[in-house]
Amino acid sequence: MLRDITIGQHFPGHSPLHLMDPRLKLVLTVAYIIILFVGSNFLGLSLAVIFLAALYLVAGIPLKMIAKSLKPIVPIIALTTVLNVFMMTGAGRPLFQWGFLRIYPEGVRYAVMIAVRIVCLIAGTSLLTYTTSPIVLTDAIERLLKPLARLHLPVHELAMMMTIALRFIPTLIDETEKIMNAQKARGAQLDSGTLRQRIRALVPVLIPLFISAFRRAEELATAMECRCYHGGEGRTRLRQLHMTGRDWLMAAVCIAVLALIGASGRIHL
Repeated sequence: MLRDITIGQHFPGHSPLHLMDPRLKLVLTVAYIIILFVGSNFLGLSLAVIFLAALYLVAGIPLKMIAKSLKPIVPIIALTTVLNVFMMTGAGRPLFQWGFLRIYPEGVRYAVMIAVRIVCLIAGTSLLTYTTSPIVLTDAIERLLKPLARLHLPVHELAMMMTIALRFIPTLIDETEKIMNAQKARGAQLDSGTLRQRIRALVPVLIPLFISAFRRAEELATAMECRCYHGGEGRTRLRQLHMTGRDWLMAAVCIAVLALIGASGRIHL
C-alpha cells in the first residue's frame, strides 16, 4: 500500500498544464477546492468531476493514478460515508430502519456528495504536484506570499519548509517500506495478529524511521550551509516566472468553467 501513496510525486511532461505558470495553478487549485464546497447538488459536482477528468487527460496523466492516490484513504472515505448515512436525518420516511438505526434519502444523498468532494479534493491537489516540480512550486508559493513579507513574515522560509516537506514524502515512504521489509526478513509479524499486536509490531519500524528522518534533515541542513544558503535575500532564480498568452487563455477557460460549476451548484433541482 505504501507504493500507492503518490502525494508529492512529480511527473515531468510538456502538456499545457505542465507549462502553465505555477502561480496560476496554485490559485486555480484553491478556487477549485472552494467551488467543490459551494456546489450543493449533483449537477455541480458532476461538472466538477468532468472538468477534473478533462484536466488529467490534457496533462497526459493516466486516470488510474487517481485510484492509486485514493487507495490509502479509502478507509477514511468509507468511515465518513457511513457516519453521514446514519447521522443525517430527514423529514420524510426512512429508506431503512433497524432498531434505532435509520437511513434517510437525505443521508444517502449527503454521504455520496461528501465522498465525491473528498475524491475530487485529493485528485485535484494531486494534479498540482503531478504537473509542478517542487522547486517551481516553491517559487510560486513565495511569489504569492510576497505581500506578507511587509508584515515581517519569513515568506521564503515558509515556502521552503512546505516544499521540502512535500518533497520528502515519497522519500520517507520508500524508507518506511525498506525498513518494513528488513523487519519482515528478520521474522517480524507486521501483517498478522490482533490490532494491539500490530501496533506494538510497528515500534521497531517507527524508531529507525525517525532516526533516518532526523539524519536526512541534518544532512540537508549541512548541505545548505556548505552552499552558503541564506534564505531568499539576494537569491537568484534559474527560471523566472512570467505570464504568457497561453497562461491567460488557460486561466480564462478555467475561470469560465469554474464559474459554470459554481452557478450550477446553486441551482435547486
